[in-house]
Amino acid sequence: MKQETQETLRLIKSRFRLMMNGVVSQSMRNKGLGYKINWGISFPELKRMANEYGKDYDLAIGLWKEDIRECKILATLIMPANKMKADMAELWISEIPNQEMAEMTAFNLFQYIDDAKDLALKWLSSDKDIELICGYNVLSRLFMKGEAMSFREINEFIDQSQAVLAGDNMSVRHAVLNSLSRFSEISEEHKKIVDTAFKSL
Repeated sequence: MKQETQETLRLIKSRFRLMMNGVVSQSMRNKGLGYKINWGISFPELKRMANEYGKDYDLAIGLWKEDIRECKILATLIMPANKMKADMAELWISEIPNQEMAEMTAFNLFQYIDDAKDLALKWLSSDKDIELICGYNVLSRLFMKGEAMSFREINEFIDQSQAVLAGDNMSVRHAVLNSLSRFSEISEEHKKIVDTAFKSL
């Protein structure tokens, strides 16, 4: 890592200490959101910091390597999406520790990368909750933009959604239901597909 990047990373971590919100941090711990360090800093504050630093590939890599909640979130905000290739996305998703970070990474970064749709569809067939949450959240955002899908991709999305909703993981089910809702909003035809596939719901 460049010396300049190391110095910026050290400065950011010092700023986090000064911004700590102990009440929020403790509340997250109580809810099982485990991080080595969690300063309890709000997302709007982290967004303001991200705007200060701008897009920075090297800094994002350095931040992501830290087992600190705020470092990882900031990394998702400043990583240039055009430099996040599929193999790196696969590496990052394997290092996501919990549901909060899965949602943050999907919304802040993965939805914008070139391979977003292909990766999301691949993650739908995973047996890992983190990958499922990322996959469905990325698709939700793509559906909001009217992302086109082939007949095969739609069938795959519906089939995988049916399988997940038959399970009992509430976090993943929530991500699936959001995704189906966004899909059905694309057009009347999309709504009919969902209504037909999920009559019981």
